[in-house]
Amino acid sequence: MPIILLLFIALFSSPTQPRVEKTYPVGQIKTSMGEVLFWLYDETPNHKASFIKLANQGYWDTLTFNRVINNFVAQGGCPDTPAGFSGSSYLLKPEFNKNIRHIYGAVGAGRDNNPEKLSAGCQFYIVQNKKGLARLDDNYTVFGQVFKGMDIIDAIVAVKTDTTNTPLNPIKLDVNILNLTASELKKQGYTVK
Repeated sequence: MPIILLLFIALFSSPTQPRVEKTYPVGQIKTSMGEVLFWLYDETPNHKASFIKLANQGYWDTLTFNRVINNFVAQGGCPDTPAGFSGSSYLLKPEFNKNIRHIYGAVGAGRDNNPEKLSAGCQFYIVQNKKGLARLDDNYTVFGQVFKGMDIIDAIVAVKTDTTNTPLNPIKLDVNILNLTASELKKQGYTVK
């Protein structure tokens, strides 16, 4: 048998490998009030990587939404204290992007009043104001966008709070990274661009 014929037989008789569909990391916050899913922007790579790392470590899973203000934000992560973010495991340089704004459902990184506008690695918030919060643009880094569960955030910011905007009944966080395909994302209401 000629060699070419043997190669042809070998090539077409070997089982083909199944095509692996690309997946995208998606932020998931589970609470007693429901689930929130959000896209993580490639345009803010350090904040995206930080969020993925801390979520995979289970960092937030003992913490709560510690500051909720109707028509403003639901905020969670490291404690928001007058002393600043001394509890943050690290700080991140800002990654402002003119195409990513503080619109309804934007996920941003909290920070104290430091002049470099460094983000606390552990603090995040979700914009609940339906008109957005343009005054925060280019002052705080937005690194994600909620595409499912804003009704849950609307309910969270409506709970009763104390004078420091802390919910009277703690809203515990269970933060994860889901690796979803484009078709799985579409079923959840998000179309990959």
